[in-house]
Amino acid sequence: MNARLPNIRAYHVVFGAYGFWLPNDPRGSWSKFVAAWELFRLGPATTTSNRRSVAKEPHDRSARLAAKQSLAYPAVAFSGRQALAVARGFARSTATSGYTLYACSILPDHAHLVVKRHSYEIEQVVRLLKAAASAALREEGFHPMAHVPAADGSLPSPWSRGCWRVYLHSDADIARSVQYVERNPLKERKPIQRWSFVTPFEPQRERGSTSGG
Repeated sequence: MNARLPNIRAYHVVFGAYGFWLPNDPRGSWSKFVAAWELFRLGPATTTSNRRSVAKEPHDRSARLAAKQSLAYPAVAFSGRQALAVARGFARSTATSGYTLYACSILPDHAHLVVKRHSYEIEQVVRLLKAAASAALREEGFHPMAHVPAADGSLPSPWSRGCWRVYLHSDADIARSVQYVERNPLKERKPIQRWSFVTPFEPQRERGSTSGG
């Protein structure tokens, strides 16, 4: 846990499927550099320090599409069955590591979660959630990169690197983020999602609780 940030109670995190959010996206990203030369030619990393989503900010769509065409593999868009496998992976990781998730929405090309502060850094929580989801996709025969195995049989990650995160300090912050995440599928004309591994946020109960980080 990061002792320099003692007042954080939870996080709103967003992480994308492969190709969803490129390091040089004109709206900014969490990356500090562009690792792939093909992407670098289209512009340097556009690191942003915003603590709000900039996904809806105006940007050059043609430049973004050109960047996507330079990806090593086609951008991932999870089907309904793949999203269910991702959810089962999240459930497994949550049970194994003892996270508390207050909200979760899995969209075709990204996921939104509200995660209670844990003894692990939030970046580690996200890495473990991604790894468990990837494993579930492979085990169930739905991995979107199954057609491009490496020589050793391993598969590329179906996730983009890193995550976007917002620190939540109060009941109001958490409740607002939970509502945002729960309603996020409606923006894509999809139903609100209910998952068994999500724990409803109860402000009065949580206010006096310091367990789990």
